Amino acid sequence: MIPLRPLELGEILSGAFATIRAHWKQLGGVALAVLAIVLPAMGLAVGIAVASVFDDFEPVFDPPFGEEPAAEHVMSLLVAAGVLFVVLLALGLFGMAVFTALCPAVLKEAVTGRPTTFRAMWRAAVRRAPAVAGAMILAGLIAGLPMFAALGVGIPVVVASAAAAEGDVPPLFALLPVLVLAALPVTLWLTTRFGLASAVVVLEGAGPVTALRRSTALVRGAWWRIFGITLLGGMIAGAIGWMMQLPFNFIGTFALVPAMAEMSETGGAVSGGLIAALAFAFFLVFFGGAAGQMFQIGFTQLVSSLLYVDQRLRREGLAELILAELAAAEAPASSPPPSSSSSSSSAP
Repeated sequence: MIPLRPLELGEILSGAFATIRAHWKQLGGVALAVLAIVLPAMGLAVGIAVASVFDDFEPVFDPPFGEEPAAEHVMSLLVAAGVLFVVLLALGLFGMAVFTALCPAVLKEAVTGRPTTFRAMWRAAVRRAPAVAGAMILAGLIAGLPMFAALGVGIPVVVASAAAAEGDVPPLFALLPVLVLAALPVTLWLTTRFGLASAVVVLEGAGPVTALRRSTALVRGAWWRIFGITLLGGMIAGAIGWMMQLPFNFIGTFALVPAMAEMSETGGAVSGGLIAALAFAFFLVFFGGAAGQMFQIGFTQLVSSLLYVDQRLRREGLAELILAELAAAEAPASSPPPSSSSSSSSAP
């Protein structure tokens, strides 16, 4: 898919597109398998949460006139919402980790020219997904620390300033944007330093902490180049993903027009046709959004993995290592087994 030499910008982008074209079955198959697992699990979690606090909805959202909702009902909803948020976050992180781990695994086979199968790629992605998720969480926490610190300092100061101003514009109102803008470059710097961690986890079998250190070492001295190519790849992926969603959103919107016209003629009555049109439109919009999101994740991860390959080609002689590995794999198949006569003649 790519030449075994230091890569230029065009070769990195074209390599990402070529990998998608050549291995779209494996990429799309694993993406659909992840959605088939994660989405029903999310729906089940939402159903269980709603059923467990169903009796608390009416006392909280439709209390008797002049009365406040009881504390136990409010607390029940808050606890259920908190637990549901954690479960949905964990399921979403699992799905993203599997697909993130898939892209370097596919690229590894594409670089060496070996064929891939859905089963092999699924196993490779699921096996490395926990380590990839750990690297993603750790990188996000470290890179987000400057932003968290800015918000943790700025929000209380602005709130206290607003309380002291007694209705006037607080004198420290501009402090929060200034702190956020000051923390943003540090967050971007750390995010780029850790940007190759997922590829390190999959391609080197490293743990989360080791992957972050290894990514930092590979990015050192090439930060601006990696930041620029990553940003450009993200912009390209976002534009293509948005264009992928447009037809589904367009068709879904126009599917509602006849049902909405019928609803206006009947005085707002909800009919079976309206419900079917809403379900059809929701499915189209959701499918288009999922397809666009998967493309964005896949393309950006392939660009990141190609940057990892490029840095190793430039610094560590990866081309020689790949050629030596392929030669060692082909040697047993190409060399004929020794004959019995030759072995007996060489014996003392």
